[in-house]
Amino acid sequence: MSEPVTTTVRPGPTRSRRRGWRRAGIGLLIVIILLAGGSFVATRLAHLPSPVSLAKIQYTAPSRQGDLFASRTLPASTHPIAFPAVGAARVTDVPWKGRRISLDDFLSTTHTRALVVLRDGEVTEEWYAGGAMPDTRMSSWSVAKSVISLLIGQAIGRGDLTEDDRLVDLVPSLRSGNAYDDITVRDLLDMTAGVAVSENYNEYWPFTGTARMFLTTDLPGFVRDHRSVTFTPGSKGDYLSVNTQLLGMILSAVEKKPVADLAAQWLWDPIGAEHSATWNLDTAGGTEKSFCCLNATALDFAHLGQLVLDQGRVGSTQVVPATWIQRISTPAAHAVDDWGYSAQWWHPPHGRSADYSAIGIYGQYIYVNPTTRTVAVKLSDHGTEQDEQETIDVLRTLAGEEPTTP
Repeated sequence: MSEPVTTTVRPGPTRSRRRGWRRAGIGLLIVIILLAGGSFVATRLAHLPSPVSLAKIQYTAPSRQGDLFASRTLPASTHPIAFPAVGAARVTDVPWKGRRISLDDFLSTTHTRALVVLRDGEVTEEWYAGGAMPDTRMSSWSVAKSVISLLIGQAIGRGDLTEDDRLVDLVPSLRSGNAYDDITVRDLLDMTAGVAVSENYNEYWPFTGTARMFLTTDLPGFVRDHRSVTFTPGSKGDYLSVNTQLLGMILSAVEKKPVADLAAQWLWDPIGAEHSATWNLDTAGGTEKSFCCLNATALDFAHLGQLVLDQGRVGSTQVVPATWIQRISTPAAHAVDDWGYSAQWWHPPHGRSADYSAIGIYGQYIYVNPTTRTVAVKLSDHGTEQDEQETIDVLRTLAGEEPTTP
């Protein structure tokens, strides 16, 4: 295992295409609220955090924003598993925008806080910066969506629901009387539901869409207020974070437990997680932000990747059905933003093998390469959706597969 490395980094530029929202918009929201009379009352009536909390969010690095919200805890496993470390030859240079740069330059350029690479379940690379250490919990952002997928697969394997079940049959309080009622679990999984909640990235108007869903202190109320669709469910792919929030509500309704408690029992304990994790809520004792906001160490995210690589098994125990691993590893019928997609997992283009990845904004990855038996976890404070294809190509190189030319 390589020695921890600390570098001095600066925030990178941001841009928006899919999978998230921008922190910059919160700054204007703070100004507006502070200028208005009764700012604390205004935020309470709008089901938003207090002005003080909004200011903290604005000025906290994305990797540490999980510390700012109420959460439920996933305890460390009762039988933690430590990955063995091997002295593998370190990759010295990687492809980057048409040239080769050193691995350290890549990690610094993309504002990496943690990198863990496993080959056959052994650590070949472990690197930290920006104050992060092996026991530092960091935010997953939309990587949490892929964890929700594993929980859904487990619930299906238990016979508690099917992909053909309708959302409103599982959560009757959401019945609307319009085409929204036709949404199935499959539609939500594959981002083909078309729920009318935009992936709003507008830094000057963070009052709607995913930005508002991230900030609201009343997620159930937010979901009830957005029961319409923009296209026929199942007809095309369109990445919408609200779809995963609805999957989380399905899990809680069907299993009669909070999402974090299910994750602790069904995943965190059996995978041998070495540290506790947290899942952020809309308010104290409230509802998990299922579309984001699982906070864990890089090594424990690597445990999740290893679980997927091992076809859902930990040792002799089948934790996630193998049929579900086949489901997430096979692209669904409809692409999402020109990338393959299946049950909350991405299938990036230009690969030499059937690799796939959980991806979150600001540069979060759990990358899985079945061909070379590699898992790579990268946690970062990079731009909103910056350099994703380029980063995947670097992770492929770390997995021993140079990317193809587009």
